[in-house]
Amino acid sequence: MRFALFSLLLALLAAFAMAVAPQKSVVISYPKDTPQSVVDQAMDAIREAGGQITHTYSKGFACNAPAAVLEQVQAWGSEYNALIEEDQVVTTNNKE
Repeated sequence: MRFALFSLLLALLAAFAMAVAPQKSVVISYPKDTPQSVVDQAMDAIREAGGQITHTYSKGFACNAPAAVLEQVQAWGSEYNALIEEDQVVTTNNKE
C-alpha cells in the first residue's frame, strides 16, 4: 500500500515537473537516408513530454520542447547524426 502511494506521488511529481519545465524552441533535422520511423519516434516523444511540433520538414521538424526530452531525442538520433539547433531568426547584413 505504501509503495503504491509512493509510486503515485512520484508519477504526479514527474508529470508536474515536465509541465512546468522551460521549453526550448529548436529545429531538429536528419540526413536524407534516415528512416521516417526515427523522425516519427522523436516527434511522438516530444508530444508526450508536453512539447509542440510547430513545423514539419521532409526529414525534420521545428518544435517547442522541454530540454530533457531533447537530450533523449539527441541520443536516439546519434546513429543518424540528428542535428538539433536553436530556432532563431536569420538575417543578412544585420537587417531584420
